[in-house]
Amino acid sequence: MLLTNLPRRLRLSLYAAAVGVLLWLTLAPTDELPKVTLWDKAEHALAWFVLTALGLALSPRRPRAIVVFALVLGVMVEVLQGTMGVGRDADWRDVVADSVGVACAYGLYRLGLHLSARRTRG
Repeated sequence: MLLTNLPRRLRLSLYAAAVGVLLWLTLAPTDELPKVTLWDKAEHALAWFVLTALGLALSPRRPRAIVVFALVLGVMVEVLQGTMGVGRDADWRDVVADSVGVACAYGLYRLGLHLSARRTRG
């Protein structure tokens, strides 16, 4: 079953839940987070890849909105990390890593569209 077959409210709820988890992971004090041994920038790229890919899977007709939202969210997270005073540090390189994750998800989305169009044409 395609995720787009789910009711719109459920799709929005799923995406909101994913955003909520991501915000908790990026804004909670570091001592409250699970210990992960990945490189910090890889964690950022992976998290934003998953967020963007999920958004594109849930709402494939709104790719520009999903990409822009994910990029703006990445910037906002860094601004909040720099101002909240809970042991988190803002880092412009995290925004770059977030952008890499978004770009990879969007690239796979476009590739999927291209392959799907080829399959239906011939």
